[in-house]
Amino acid sequence: MESAHIVALSAKHAELDERIFSESRRPLPNEALLQRLKREKLRIKQEIVGI
Repeated sequence: MESAHIVALSAKHAELDERIFSESRRPLPNEALLQRLKREKLRIKQEIVGI
C-alpha cells in the first residue's frame, strides 16, 4: 500500500515538474501559478521523503 502511495506521489511530482517547466517557458509566465505549483511540488517531495 505504501509503495503505491509513493508511486502516486512521484507521478504527481513529475506532473507538477512538467507544468512548472511549461509555464516558465511561456513568453509571459503566470508568476502566481508558478509559485503555487512550486509550493505543491515541494509539499509532495517532503511527503515522499517523510514516508
